[in-house]
Amino acid sequence: MQTSFQFAQAVIPPHDAELLNRQVARVGIIGGGNSARALAAYLSNQGHKVSILVRDLGKLPNIAENLSVRASGKIEGLFGLHQVSNNAALLLSQVDTIFVATLTTAYAEVARQLAPYLESHHKVILFSGKLGGALLFAQAIKEAGGLAVPVLETDSLFACRTQEDESIWIRGFKRWTLFSGTNKSITDAEGAIVTKFFPGLDAASNIIERGLTDFGALAHAPVVLANMNAIDRQESFLFYYKGMTSRTVAILDRIEEEFNLLAAAYDATLVPMKDLLNRYYGCDTTSLHQAMQTVPNYRFSQSPPSLDHRFLVEDVNATLIPLQRFATLAGVKVPVIDSVVTLAGVLTGIDFANTGRTLAQFGFAGMDYEAVREALNA
Repeated sequence: MQTSFQFAQAVIPPHDAELLNRQVARVGIIGGGNSARALAAYLSNQGHKVSILVRDLGKLPNIAENLSVRASGKIEGLFGLHQVSNNAALLLSQVDTIFVATLTTAYAEVARQLAPYLESHHKVILFSGKLGGALLFAQAIKEAGGLAVPVLETDSLFACRTQEDESIWIRGFKRWTLFSGTNKSITDAEGAIVTKFFPGLDAASNIIERGLTDFGALAHAPVVLANMNAIDRQESFLFYYKGMTSRTVAILDRIEEEFNLLAAAYDATLVPMKDLLNRYYGCDTTSLHQAMQTVPNYRFSQSPPSLDHRFLVEDVNATLIPLQRFATLAGVKVPVIDSVVTLAGVLTGIDFANTGRTLAQFGFAGMDYEAVREALNA
């Protein structure tokens, strides 16, 4: 899957140095989809000066014209925006914190497009890094000749869906998750920028722990595979409530074991997934299956409309493939994950070994296990 971001050019106005010292943050959001709109409403509701950068203003004409986004559900109201633009140079000259809320498969291209306009005051936060997203983004900036700025990542915190009138329905909000920089030093030095906007989040020990503290990364692809015939027939069902039984959830239990093996190899410890769901939304933690069945937000979560969906394409490319590469480097066996990747490739026709994230994209080309482990924990 290739995603091309092409933004317009502009004359950059003088930088407003005074605004840097104010409590109101100047925030830019890259993307115009579900997470981007929910994030815009959330940050605007906090009183921040929010701008949105998109490729095509025609995808959100009402938001662009009215400079506002309407939200319902967990956040209610009409929230003003400072700017909606397709002009990267102009927008980056007017913001300090940059949230990237695009598909993770677009990260490298977005980084290349932003690279010429990055300045020393900029900080980047990936709003759903998957596994190694901050590493990939920082390396893409470097390769494009851009200024090295702090790049951090967290998970997308909103369960949300765009409505026909361009508003965003926010049906759930994660109460907790982790954030990370490209290494421990960046996390320690720059993490306050994340907790400024999301005070309930905690720092991960390293980016491996952050990337694997993600229930979607564990569940999306296996649940799709377990229900591939129904999804291929376009039969709609509640994805988490009806997509697994107590027997098929054994697949998730085995994948969780493999997640834990990899985390341990890189000096990280993971929260059990049933407890992670409880920290996210609140649920019964008797078992992983019971947890999935009792997350209140999941009563709205429908199955994907087809097998060619981000639950396979994005999660395999951006989590399971780099997980395999880190595992191979560390000598960790992940046979169930290997099987999921193989079946996903058969169903989609995608050669994930060639499309997924690589260690070279993380800046680790030619490095052995000990060198990578040291770099992540530096």
